[in-house]
Amino acid sequence: MKTLVIIPSRLSATRLPGKPLLKINGLSMISHVFRKAEEANIGDVVVATENQEIVDDVQQNGGRAILTKKLHKTGTDRISEALKKFDDKNIELVMNLQGDEPLMNIEDIRKLKNQMIKNNSNLGTLASKILDNKIFDNPNIVKVETKHSLNNTNFPEAIDFGRKITSKSENIYHHLGIYCYKKDVLKRFVTYQQSSNEIKNNLEQLRALDNDININVTLAKSSPIGVDTEEDFVAIKKIMEYKT
Repeated sequence: MKTLVIIPSRLSATRLPGKPLLKINGLSMISHVFRKAEEANIGDVVVATENQEIVDDVQQNGGRAILTKKLHKTGTDRISEALKKFDDKNIELVMNLQGDEPLMNIEDIRKLKNQMIKNNSNLGTLASKILDNKIFDNPNIVKVETKHSLNNTNFPEAIDFGRKITSKSENIYHHLGIYCYKKDVLKRFVTYQQSSNEIKNNLEQLRALDNDININVTLAKSSPIGVDTEEDFVAIKKIMEYKT
């Protein structure tokens, strides 16, 4: 199935303004993410952004970027506009890879696409096992509760997503910043108003659940840190600079 990977990105993140252009090993974070998506080799890759500075950076580093409107409330609304501008009727799946996940595992990206095709799912995402109990109370790390325990082959439905989890369920995992949509499901998703649940928790995936769009979850091999704060950026910078 022809797949387009779209990476939404903007400079005005409230917790860490300007983070897409922060440099690691001499390359901006957004360009690291772009290259990671290209390495996965599952389809064309494009960055969708409201900022000309991000477009310029991505293009200077050999990538492709599309300038979008500034009015979008979420990254999914932004990728929907980019999809229209891309104008390829053969695209069947759209992967939304967050621009602040430079350590996302390539095999996990491929696995998500494969699970979508194998299970004919409408919307899928990744999650990893929680190995540190502090994660449960960290509001910067999103958690997902699934109907069944995750293993290396299954793709169960998500029950709920949250920033702080009080549930006693054993099926709670660290949610990773990536989604894969059937193209028509993405188009339907963005026609819905933001739900009160979504606004309260600042989690756009709750709009899908609130409108009866099931989200399937597959187990990721790795548990990468997303960059939400200065501390996250420093931690990721150390990891990536150590690797080189």
